[in-house]
Amino acid sequence: MALCAFYVVWGLLLEVAVAFGPVPRITWEHREVQLIHFHQSEVSNYSTLLLSEDKDVLYVGAREVVFGLNAVNIAEKHHELHWKVTEDKKTKCAVKGKSEQTECRNYVRVLQQLNDTFLYVCGTNAFQPTCDYLNLISFELGGKNEDGKGRCPFDPAQSYTSVMVDEELYSGTSYNFLGSEPIISRHSHQSPLRTEYAIPWLNEPNFVFADVIRADLNSTDGEDDKIYFFFTEVSVEYEFVGKLMIPRIARVCKRDQGGLRTLQKKWTSFLKARLICTIPDKNLIFNIINDVFILKSPTLKEPVIYGVFTPQLNNVGLSAVCAYNLSTVEDVFSKGKYMQSATVEQSHTKWVRYNGEIPNPRPGACINNEARASNYMSSLNLPDKTLQFVKDHPLMDDSVTPMGDRPRLVKRDVKYTQIVVDRVRALNGTIYDVMFISTDRGALHKAISYENGMHIIEETQLFPNFEPVQTLLLSSKKGRRYLYAGSNSGVVQSPLAFCDKYTTCVDCVLARDPYCAWKPLEASCTDIFKESEIERNWIQNIGGDASSCSGPDDSYFVWKKNGQKMKACITEQSHMLFDGRVHVLSWVKDSVSENTEYKCSFISKMGNTTSEVRITVEDKGSAGQDGWTKEFDKWRSAISEHDKMMQNWRKTWESCNKKNSL
Repeated sequence: MALCAFYVVWGLLLEVAVAFGPVPRITWEHREVQLIHFHQSEVSNYSTLLLSEDKDVLYVGAREVVFGLNAVNIAEKHHELHWKVTEDKKTKCAVKGKSEQTECRNYVRVLQQLNDTFLYVCGTNAFQPTCDYLNLISFELGGKNEDGKGRCPFDPAQSYTSVMVDEELYSGTSYNFLGSEPIISRHSHQSPLRTEYAIPWLNEPNFVFADVIRADLNSTDGEDDKIYFFFTEVSVEYEFVGKLMIPRIARVCKRDQGGLRTLQKKWTSFLKARLICTIPDKNLIFNIINDVFILKSPTLKEPVIYGVFTPQLNNVGLSAVCAYNLSTVEDVFSKGKYMQSATVEQSHTKWVRYNGEIPNPRPGACINNEARASNYMSSLNLPDKTLQFVKDHPLMDDSVTPMGDRPRLVKRDVKYTQIVVDRVRALNGTIYDVMFISTDRGALHKAISYENGMHIIEETQLFPNFEPVQTLLLSSKKGRRYLYAGSNSGVVQSPLAFCDKYTTCVDCVLARDPYCAWKPLEASCTDIFKESEIERNWIQNIGGDASSCSGPDDSYFVWKKNGQKMKACITEQSHMLFDGRVHVLSWVKDSVSENTEYKCSFISKMGNTTSEVRITVEDKGSAGQDGWTKEFDKWRSAISEHDKMMQNWRKTWESCNKKNSL
């Protein structure tokens, strides 16, 4: 059944020729926007980035060098550390058949903040992975040269991921030279743990991301912090010609100490499940996961997991973004069914749903208050029956389904590589998740979902040579919101919005960018998150309604006398012209007894203009006042004549229109 189903899916993938996804409203070429670049000659592979928002430093791990850059302006280099391979190691690496010019170098793959003083860094080191401690004050290595096996890949082309949690490194990578022994491990002096070397646990995985999600401090169940790993691996549960790849999410518990007899120094909490990202009505399945971002925000009830996917047979160049609630993931691990292997037709093994009795405590569960109440204070106290079960049943039968049961975004003719997500509040109070998604052609798509669907605000060409974006980082620090992208040739720093590129109100509003709003008083499009305070008359409409940008009701006069706003004795008049423009007039009636400065400003959402007049009083007698009154009467008479003329023009124009329509 599974075999037939997947044949159908792949057959449709080969034939599909319909257009998918929204088109970016505007494309910024590399030369059109202000981006900040960092590159150093003879240095390549700027693929590892770490941002310290407290210190405003961007750490960059490249081939045989670590940089410390000014995070506000990455063109400014603060520190530089060279970490080269010795000639002896380079020679030994070449003897094993590797390229001395490329592979037998030291590619920095782990760059994690250990504490305020040290970074923990690991490099491939000519297929002899090594880790050390980088002193942030002196920017020098400590010379520990720890064995990096299981923490850093041997081969710079091998997949890897890592996250530092409470000064302990959690890694997903390969454990041997050939890359044939995958491992998810914790580097800890007190309790190092790793996965079993067995196909049911990890089957040729391609690691893409890892992160920690802390337990809710207000929760009463005493749950543990959990570390999540994301990867694509060869399926064991589906039959398919060739290797069918499956996207996975796996998790372990931070306080896991392994088992006492069974699973000694191995995870007792390791479970994994399939991530679903499909378009059911089009029979499309996206089964390769390229990157993940976990959105954590005080405005969210729970974290949201965003993943970038592509199909295994991607002949039509499709990419998708799916989003998952953390509670959906946890329901699968805490309540879902397990899978088990069953031998059929002699030596053939098939994975099916396990419907038997589940041991207590539940296999793979973290130690919480319920377990402690049963006197299971740590994983070392767990019974062998529970441990043996999780050793044999690490795969869940239930799958993790996306929010809305379908992708947030599907795009054709593009391969998405990385994703970060920012959560912003628009002027009307609505909160949007803004996705920044990079491509294998060096571009960046900025997209939001709103009530009418998905909208790609813009496409920005980050790298002029169209090389793949390998790493993407987001800084949401107030007043300093930037995006950092790493590639083989360098690093690019970009603002999150290019509001100043929109020169009219209509363009600014139609961008539907929650970062941007039109300021009528200044006739400019501004990034609202760079402003100290927001005015009520700013214009923004994520739905794309730009009607607020024009019309006589949306404009007004402001009169000031000697700098003070006037409210009385002001008259305004407006006339709609035949071409849709509006002719407006305003005058003020005032008693002048001393030198006075008047300023009249016309405010509209399309722009504004200001005129000034200074009246000098030479004779304060009645004759002078009478003269001024006569001049005003002449001006008022001229206005009246102008009004009559405008009315005649309008009648003539309407008459012409009637004749033309006959």
